[in-house]
Amino acid sequence: MTVSQFNSYMILHLPSAYWSGVRLRQLSSESATTTVRLSWFNKNPFRSMFWAVQGMAAELATGALMMAKIKASSRNVSMLVVQNEAVFTKKAVGRITFSCDQGREVDQTLHVAIASEEAATIWLSAIGTDESGDQVSAFKFKWSVKLKS
Repeated sequence: MTVSQFNSYMILHLPSAYWSGVRLRQLSSESATTTVRLSWFNKNPFRSMFWAVQGMAAELATGALMMAKIKASSRNVSMLVVQNEAVFTKKAVGRITFSCDQGREVDQTLHVAIASEEAATIWLSAIGTDESGDQVSAFKFKWSVKLKS
């Protein structure tokens, strides 16, 4: 799946993320990057980005990487967020970029889930940075993956 195909997929399957401005920018076997720009639609009363919009962009960075790996495995694997954590360190204004670079760890987790036919979990992180390169937030998502029967 290409980046543009994934962004088109979002219109139908993740409309709230799409209308909030979340976009996948880069996807490889090692990492995924998303962006979202502050707008009237996704702001909070404090003139910064609503925390949930940041969460959608961060989750997409981890989830797109997971989805790409599952598709590459040619196996029928389910995925679900079972826990998350977030830390906010600076007002999110302008364009915020979220990156997850844990492709190898995803490969290992999928291998365990497929080989054992049992659920396996992995914590994936996405760090949000502003246009100056300053960290504005950090999200962690615990994903559960399991081979479907």
